Amino acid sequence: MPRSWSLIPNRQAIPSELLAGLVVALGIIPEAIAFSIVAGVDPQVGLFGSICIPIVVALLGGRPGMVSACTAGVALLMGDLMQAHGLSYLLAASILAGVFQILWGYLRLAQQMRFVPRAVTVGFVNAIGVLIFLAQLPQLGLGRDGGESIPSLAARGVAVSWPWVWGLVALGLGIIYLLPRLTQRVPSTLVAILVISGLAEWWQLPIPRVGDLGQLPSNLPVFRIPEVFASIDTLGIILPTALAISLVGLLQSFLTANVVEDLLDDEADYEAEARAEGLANITAGLFGGMAGAGMIGQSVINLESGGRHRLSTLTAGVGLLILVISLSSWLARIPMAALVAVMIMVSISTVNWNSLLKARLIPKSDTAVMLVTLLLAVITRNLAIAVLVGVALAGILFSRKVAKVIAVDPQWLGDDHLRYTVRGQLFFVSTVYFLAGFKRHAHPARVTIDMGTAHVWDQSGMRALDQVIRKLQQAGSQVDVVRLNPESLDLFRRISESSDAVLSSQAASPL
Repeated sequence: MPRSWSLIPNRQAIPSELLAGLVVALGIIPEAIAFSIVAGVDPQVGLFGSICIPIVVALLGGRPGMVSACTAGVALLMGDLMQAHGLSYLLAASILAGVFQILWGYLRLAQQMRFVPRAVTVGFVNAIGVLIFLAQLPQLGLGRDGGESIPSLAARGVAVSWPWVWGLVALGLGIIYLLPRLTQRVPSTLVAILVISGLAEWWQLPIPRVGDLGQLPSNLPVFRIPEVFASIDTLGIILPTALAISLVGLLQSFLTANVVEDLLDDEADYEAEARAEGLANITAGLFGGMAGAGMIGQSVINLESGGRHRLSTLTAGVGLLILVISLSSWLARIPMAALVAVMIMVSISTVNWNSLLKARLIPKSDTAVMLVTLLLAVITRNLAIAVLVGVALAGILFSRKVAKVIAVDPQWLGDDHLRYTVRGQLFFVSTVYFLAGFKRHAHPARVTIDMGTAHVWDQSGMRALDQVIRKLQQAGSQVDVVRLNPESLDLFRRISESSDAVLSSQAASPL
């Protein structure tokens, strides 16, 4: 257990914790089913995952009050593997992703993920919103998708009336957005599902239901190790998906933990959270559920409903288990139009609209990184690749900015003595500007290069300095390099071909 583990700090908070957990459980049901459809699996796979994950994270996580379950970002990574190889491989990938996340937790990967630029995270979040929306188009009879969609159901003889589907989706969106103006005591998404379900049953509308898309749970999840682990070839098949799930899942979880941390003004243990998410995904895979991650929306709902501690998250998982087993027959009758409305709302609320509407006020480099991350994720349907490319692009653009900060200022100290003062960071990107500073002047008898306000970071920077020294020496100048800081001096001694002459000159000629 985590060092600061406590299920509930005081008895007075128990009622609010239980109520918040039940509210979250009700909110997770439609999302878990919808994310299952996005991943191309039966609804029970998403529901089992959303049962196991919050229970494990509630007991072992590093951020009490945070809700984790099946998410859109992780579900979007599963479709191709599910299509090509089936459920057993998907469960195996979920388990392997959990193993990676435990490893990342012990390697303190959270410290490195904090360096992911905001432009990349915004592009990542925007991509999730766009991809969720695109995944709903097949359910509206538009486009094609890899999962079990309404068009494929129609081909199997399931009645589909598109005007009714579109009308109910519009009705659901109206309820979701207008009801909170009247009351916020009940989740508007739950009300929308109840109203649409009631109308569909009353009028016996010819529209697809959740039960048409696959199996719903009627019994408790059963422990089972995926049979595909018996083959070594499985590893090569599931490894790319497992790595992507582990990294994207942790990024989502850390973003969620950061939001909860800001709301509660209390620090989270990110390493413990990474290990807990990993163990939760392993548990989910072993009990027939898909992997998941932190859920920002449900975490905020939990906090707003009074949940602050582990009991609320534990109640969400246990409550979801009871609701799913007891209401399985009712869940099967939920119209798909209701879930499409919920997912369209999720996609709209996920997108950071300020990053698009106020793009002119944001630095162009940040906007470029955000758009590249967004577009690459939408085109490749691979959030992990998009994030890696976004981070690389952000690093390149930042390096170009830093490179331009370096300056080389010449000053004559006498007829035959020229001093160059170098200011800034000397590394592989800034070497061009550094070398340009030494091409404008003659070669006097003595040259001093003052590095007191500069830092040499890498081999490229040191090679550039060495190149300047050798050219000046070849032109007949005596070169002194002074005031190198200890780190740069150590690198200079190990790499520079002119180190002996310069070091002796440095010792004899300080400024």
